[in-house]
Amino acid sequence: MNVWFIAFLFTQLVEVPIYVRTLNCSIPVAFGASAMTHPLVWFGFFNPWIEADYWSRVIAAELFAWLVEAAYFAFLFHKRHALRWALVANGASVSTGLLSRALFGIP
Repeated sequence: MNVWFIAFLFTQLVEVPIYVRTLNCSIPVAFGASAMTHPLVWFGFFNPWIEADYWSRVIAAELFAWLVEAAYFAFLFHKRHALRWALVANGASVSTGLLSRALFGIP
C-alpha cells in the first residue's frame, strides 16, 4: 500500500473524531479538513527539491495545516473555537504519527 495513503488514513483516524466531537460537525466536513491539507503537506513540504532540514519542514507543515484547517472550519462552516480545535487535532495526529513511526516504522 502507498505510504502516503497509509499516513493519510492515519491522520483521518485521529483528526476526524476530534473534529466531529469538538466542533459538532459531520464526518464528511471533518474529513474535508485533512483531505484538503494532507496532500499539500506530504507532497509540498516534503518535496525532495526543498532544501530544509526535517524538523523545519515538520514545523512549517504543521503550522500550515493548523491554520488552513482552522480557517476552513471558521469561515466555511462558522465554527467557533476552530483555531483551538484545529491545533488539538493536528497536534494529536502529528504526535501519534511520530510515535507510531518511532515504534513501528509507520506511517
